[in-house]
Amino acid sequence: MTSLAVAQRSLADPSVRHPLWPPLTQGCPVTSTDEVAHPLDIDYAYDEVPADLFTRPAAHGLERWAPLLPPLAAPGLGEGNTPLVRLPDGVWIKDESRNPTWSHKDRLNRVAVSAAVASGARGIVVSSSGNHGAAAAAYAARAGLPCAVFTSPDAPPAVASHLRAYGATVLTVPYASVKPLMRRIVDELGFQSVSSVTDTGHTGHPFGPEGYKTLAYEIALDLGRAPAAVHLPTGYGELLFGVAKGFQELARLGVTDSVPRVYAVEPSAAGALTEALRTGVPVAHVPVGPTTAYAIDCAVNSYRGVRAVRDTGGAARTVTDRHMASAVAELAAQGLWCETSAAAGLAGLRAHGPREDDGPVVCVVTSSGYKDIGTARDTYAPTAPDWPSIQAALTAAGT
Repeated sequence: MTSLAVAQRSLADPSVRHPLWPPLTQGCPVTSTDEVAHPLDIDYAYDEVPADLFTRPAAHGLERWAPLLPPLAAPGLGEGNTPLVRLPDGVWIKDESRNPTWSHKDRLNRVAVSAAVASGARGIVVSSSGNHGAAAAAYAARAGLPCAVFTSPDAPPAVASHLRAYGATVLTVPYASVKPLMRRIVDELGFQSVSSVTDTGHTGHPFGPEGYKTLAYEIALDLGRAPAAVHLPTGYGELLFGVAKGFQELARLGVTDSVPRVYAVEPSAAGALTEALRTGVPVAHVPVGPTTAYAIDCAVNSYRGVRAVRDTGGAARTVTDRHMASAVAELAAQGLWCETSAAAGLAGLRAHGPREDDGPVVCVVTSSGYKDIGTARDTYAPTAPDWPSIQAALTAAGT
C-alpha cells in the first residue's frame, strides 16, 4: 500500500505548508518565534483513502496502515496490534508493553527511522531516559543505521544493556550539553534526530507522532466504536497528540461518529502541560521534583499536547507517585506488569474520576515493568527447603 502523505504543515497555522521532504525536525521555519518553536503536522490526501482500509484483518506491523502514515522506508519489527484488556470494572487497558521493545515508542520509531532512511540520513541520534532510546536503537539496527543515544547516568542499569544490545553508542553527558551536541551530530555527521533538538518548546520529529495514530485505529476497531475517553501517560505530549489525531481521522473518514475526550496525565512533580493549559500559553517551563515516574517528568511541554487536549475537550491532570504505585499494583493483580510512568493514565482515572457515562473508557499502559527504575535492584532471601517454611510463605501470600 502507498502512503498518501502529501505535506508538512504548521500546528500554529495549518495554512502554512511545506513539502513532505525533508522532515523539518527543528519546527516550522515560518511560524516559530524566538519564544516558541512550533511543531509540524503531516497532511494526507484523505479523499484517496481506500474504502476497505478499516475492514481489513488486524495484523502486526504498521504497514497495515500505510496509506495514513508517511512512507515506511525502513523495515519493521511487527509493532502494533497490541491487546485491549478489560478490567473487572469495565475499564479497558491498551497494553503497549507487548510491542517489540516493550513500549509504545516502537510505533513512533518505525515511522521516524523510516523518514531518516528515506531522506538519506547517515544515522540516528536520540535523547532518551529509556523507552525512546531502546526503540530508536532497535529500528536503526533493523535499518542498518548507526544510532547514538544520549541518556541519563541515573537511568535503570538494564536500559544501558538494552541499548548496547542493538549496537547503539550510549552517551552520558550533563543534561545542558545534550541538545547542542545532538545538533552538532546532525549538522556535522549527517544523522537525523528522532527526538527534540529545540530549546524553545518540544518539537520532536514531525513524522514520529503519526505512528501513534495507529493506537486509535486499533482501539476503535476492537471496541467497534470510539471510546468516550482515553487516559494517557504524558511527558512531552507526542503520544497524546498522535492518539487524538487518529481518532479525529476516524471521525473525518466516517469510521466512527465521535472523538473521545483525551486526558493527559502527568506526574505532580512536573506538570508542564497542565501549567500551559492553566495559564493559556503554548509552552510552559516548570521545575521538576523527585518522582519515580522518570520517563514522563518533563520540564517543558509540546504545543502538540495543548492542541490534543483542547481539540478533544479533554483535560490535563497530575498524579502523585502514590497514585501511580496504586495503579501499578492494580494492574499487576490483573496480570499486567508495567513501569510506574506507564500506569499514569489509570492513576489519573482513579484519582480524578468520575467515570464517563457515555461509552467505554480506555487507559493506555505504555511500557513494561522491566523498564522501571527500581526493577531488579531488590534482593530476596532464599526460602528454607522445609514444609513449615513453604507453608508459612504460602499462608503469608494468602494462598
